[in-house]
Amino acid sequence: MTSRNVARSSAVGAFAALLVTAVAAPATALPPAGAPGGGAAESVIELPDGFQPEGIAIEPGGTAYFGSLADGDIYAADLRTGVGEIISEGPGTPSVGLDLDAMGRLFVAGGDAGDARVIDPATGEVLASYLLAGGSGFINDVVVTRDAAWFTNSFAAELYRLPLDPGGALPDPSVVETVPLTGDWVQQGFFNANGIVATPDGAALLVIQSSTATLYHVDPATGEATAVDLGGTTLPNGDGMLVIGRTLYVVQNQLNQVAEIRLDPSGTTGELVDTHTSPEFDVPTTVDRFGNGLYLPNARFGTPPTPDTGYSAVRIDR
Repeated sequence: MTSRNVARSSAVGAFAALLVTAVAAPATALPPAGAPGGGAAESVIELPDGFQPEGIAIEPGGTAYFGSLADGDIYAADLRTGVGEIISEGPGTPSVGLDLDAMGRLFVAGGDAGDARVIDPATGEVLASYLLAGGSGFINDVVVTRDAAWFTNSFAAELYRLPLDPGGALPDPSVVETVPLTGDWVQQGFFNANGIVATPDGAALLVIQSSTATLYHVDPATGEATAVDLGGTTLPNGDGMLVIGRTLYVVQNQLNQVAEIRLDPSGTTGELVDTHTSPEFDVPTTVDRFGNGLYLPNARFGTPPTPDTGYSAVRIDR
């Protein structure tokens, strides 16, 4: 596999420094499991040395895409064989959160570059780029809903909406909307809005605020944020999230665990039902599914990155 020697940006370095302050908590260990749909599935996917992964998105056929914090490269791996390659060279700035739309296009959050990109995984071509926050933001995560792609900014109390045409046309940069976070939302500390997903009914958004360990329900029309009633449960080190039906998975990176929450359809209340971990976890950041498995890239924050530092993604049962 190819090694890279690209220094991460100051914002990404600050991100990692912030995350290494937490203390691990016990969780239920899950052993690697076998194959969805009868084919062999790798329990550990080796990524290129020096890659510094953060985001993951998996297409239905079992190809997983990973973004590099180091230089923005996109790596694609076959989850059944573990074989992969760089399919899109990065711009030299981070690729953070990832999501795929129904057409198979890859939406990429651009970290401290303050931007977003849309990539054709088949060719590696950048189909569109959007400047969302300039040099003053950290565009952390993205979710594609029925009619828009939504991005979080960890340094500002606002989301960004890229409206999506039903016919598949990508929007002109002039129509990108900034939606301020209001209601219960208060910026605190260094890193705020992080992971983002749609609610089970698809009518609203869920956003994790890392600095307060709080999950918020956000009205996409107004930006009004209301803390989700989790019965007193908090989510320290909350990072990437995934909704499957009414089940919400929240990656708690420095705790090396995944919280499993049963939500009501609207996503306004929920209950912690389980916590999962793996001996292979080393600061996982984001999560996506394939078959009956969850896959999480190990960002290894706290391990000094070098061109020879090894990285991987880990499969656990769901």
